[in-house]
Amino acid sequence: MAERKPAEGAQMSAKTTATGKKADGFTAEERAAMKERAKELKAEARASKDKAAGESAVLEAIAAMTEPDRAMATRLHEIVKVSAPDLTPKTWYGMPSYAKDGHVVCFFQSAQKFNARYATLGFSDAANLDEGAMWPTSFALKELTATEEAKISALVKKAVS
Repeated sequence: MAERKPAEGAQMSAKTTATGKKADGFTAEERAAMKERAKELKAEARASKDKAAGESAVLEAIAAMTEPDRAMATRLHEIVKVSAPDLTPKTWYGMPSYAKDGHVVCFFQSAQKFNARYATLGFSDAANLDEGAMWPTSFALKELTATEEAKISALVKKAVS
């Protein structure tokens, strides 16, 4: 049977690219993160935003990390708890995050989970970090020194102000 070509001007299937090759879609890591997020949403509904359950989930996620991500996430967790004790810890796409009124304000993303060369401290649009017409919303973390810890503490305090 001869290969059938689409009629001129016809739209191609979402599963193919403009060159006619199949698109790979989401990576295995991205699919795993989406599945993890679906599990988290179900757990959130059951726990009814229970702070203790969120804390437990965050500590579990941190314990599952490899070094040096585990050490950074542990220290970051302590900094956020001291800087903004009203934030509720919870996992978000399998990573530690901290929410205000149910909305994630900041999160940690390990380097290892997505094969990146650095971990990330990110802030959502719920964070009050606006500075003019442009401001950073995520930061690369290679290590945490006293200088970075002070900057993070100030950012978290500003984010919830």
